[in-house]
Amino acid sequence: MSQDIVSDGLNQIMNAERIGKRELTIKRYSKVLINLLKMMNEKGHVEYEVNEEEKTVKVKIIKLNECRAIKPRYYAGVDSIDKYLRRFLPSRNFGSLVISTNKGLMSHKEAITDKIGGSVIAYFY
Repeated sequence: MSQDIVSDGLNQIMNAERIGKRELTIKRYSKVLINLLKMMNEKGHVEYEVNEEEKTVKVKIIKLNECRAIKPRYYAGVDSIDKYLRRFLPSRNFGSLVISTNKGLMSHKEAITDKIGGSVIAYFY
């Protein structure tokens, strides 16, 4: 385990996906990871349930090809978001790039429409 909770959580999800498990429990979580899981839930990739007493998150994988944290976390202005789309996603219309802005976490489409840049956190498709 490293110091990056988001990266650890997404790696655990991908490891479970690779070996064929559909459910897993993440033992450490943060607000950023929960917001990222909420975005993945809205797109229909995972379902999750937070257990406050045990401080765990139970994740159920529905359909997911890949989800990764981006290290180092690059700053992307509105004009340079397209460069990171081409670098990390297989197609412009396929998948989501998660950007941390001063208005919270948002997908690349929301960031472009709101004309807000920020740090590129993760991607999933």
